[in-house]
Amino acid sequence: MPYHTPRIYMPVRTILAIWHQLTKAEIPELAKCSVLMRERGKVEETINSMQRAGAGSLQVISDFDMTLTRFAYKGKRVPTTHNILDNRLLISEDSAKKMKKLLNTYYPIEIDASLSTEEKLPLMVEWWTQVHELLIQQKIRKSLLAQAVKESSVMLRDGYKVFFDHLTEHQVPLLILSAGVGDVLEEVIRQNCVFHPNVHIIANYMDFDPSGVLQAFKGQLIHTFNKREGALSHAASLRELRGRPNVLLLGDSLGDLTMVDGVSEPQNVLTVGFLNDQVEERKESYVNSFDIVLVKDETMDVPNAILRYVAASSDKK
Repeated sequence: MPYHTPRIYMPVRTILAIWHQLTKAEIPELAKCSVLMRERGKVEETINSMQRAGAGSLQVISDFDMTLTRFAYKGKRVPTTHNILDNRLLISEDSAKKMKKLLNTYYPIEIDASLSTEEKLPLMVEWWTQVHELLIQQKIRKSLLAQAVKESSVMLRDGYKVFFDHLTEHQVPLLILSAGVGDVLEEVIRQNCVFHPNVHIIANYMDFDPSGVLQAFKGQLIHTFNKREGALSHAASLRELRGRPNVLLLGDSLGDLTMVDGVSEPQNVLTVGFLNDQVEERKESYVNSFDIVLVKDETMDVPNAILRYVAASSDKK
């Protein structure tokens, strides 16, 4: 009598559960208590698709202030690129007080979950325009910017060096699209020794006269909620980004989600949102908008883990 090997039937749900456990084991950082995901399955599918395509198909688009930089350290706010200019080397005490008043007026509006983007837009233009006008009046000298950055308490997120170095090692372009001050931003990453050739920056750049004194800001104003225009007008022209349809996007504002609009024919887009402030008020909107939400997480642990996993296929080649 012939012997037949018995067939083992396993419910589809059980197979899926095992598969999810296997994928979770690949990126244990996704199990951190600071991580929120509305559709874990979609996130895992996107990451696996990115890995199959390899680092050669990937680009990273990121905000800067409160995304690549820390939001706070030991309970104290870390300065943004605009706030770094609040230095007596550069501006008067009176101007500093005016900038602080503008921050206290407009920042709550920027993060107010009850207001629509359309309602915030004109107010953000007001805020940025007034701040830039104040800075121009101070006749800031270009030669003093490096010293102001050095004296500031600005900090990149824990794990930043691994992040920047890993991208340059695998020749993955990093586009930083910031509403901050480009000259200050460059100095921050330069002083942290991570201004690699693969880093491209779109931001509000200062225009200095021949003697090195601030006289204006260049080009179109970039604020939190008009990054789509910046992405469309500048990012599309960067040759290094062409042929890279997979995108890892990092931001701390819902307005940062539009940064991907400059990508031609995107295939796999994974969005990571840092929820730094007013967590309970904004948690729902962030979870509904970003693929991954990092709650009060001052590290680059999750982005670094994703990049490490995606680049793993390239390392094996």
